[in-house]
Amino acid sequence: MSALRDNSRIPTPMSQVTTISFFRFDGLRARAWALWMMGAGRSPMARVPGIRFWKLCGSGGGVGFTPRINIDVIAILATWDDADTAATQTQTAPIFKRYAARAAESWTIHLTTNSVRGQWAGQAPFSVSNTNHIGPIGVLTRATIKPKILRRFWGRVPDISDRIAADPNVLFKIGIGETPLFQQVTFSLWPDAASIHNFARTGHHAEAIKSVRADGWFREELYARFTLQSQTGSWADTDIPTRLDAA
Repeated sequence: MSALRDNSRIPTPMSQVTTISFFRFDGLRARAWALWMMGAGRSPMARVPGIRFWKLCGSGGGVGFTPRINIDVIAILATWDDADTAATQTQTAPIFKRYAARAAESWTIHLTTNSVRGQWAGQAPFSVSNTNHIGPIGVLTRATIKPKILRRFWGRVPDISDRIAADPNVLFKIGIGETPLFQQVTFSLWPDAASIHNFARTGHHAEAIKSVRADGWFREELYARFTLQSQTGSWADTDIPTRLDAA
């Protein structure tokens, strides 16, 4: 594996901060630039001072795991040793500034990890640094889907994603990923842990989890929960940042 693809060695600092930056692009030229940067942006991303694990991701056309591609939205997920480094680099590093300058809209959320299990590309990128669970909770699910169950997976999962989005407790939800169809990430924000628990233990979601365990849908999987620490920017002409601040 090359140094570029092996994003970094993963430390386990107690103060680790994870950021997810979302960029929305309007117009053909801006969208074409964003698509081109999916390849060209990797080298400058690897050179950002203080960055640890990082992923440059496209987004899905739905609200969770989805086979449809949304060419308007790009996400950058990254981990940092501390909050100051995360805040400084996501605002001033040249590659982040280039994305923000081209985007019609951008939004960055800062998170600390409450719990995590599994791996991402053979690595353990998130270290638990917050056990207080005070504030809105972020849930990240990442999976590499086995090719032999693709049809079955995509026949069932979009309905589950729609049900999550319809839940009145969900503050925000998006599907992102590295490789369409095969490597998928879903990220959602909830007002508290109780809301997540109530949803996860009932209905189609609970049935899907049973199927994953019984049939072995995924080649690799990772589940993580975070607490929202701060945010900058705005998103989708909605009140999402305002709702999060009030949650």
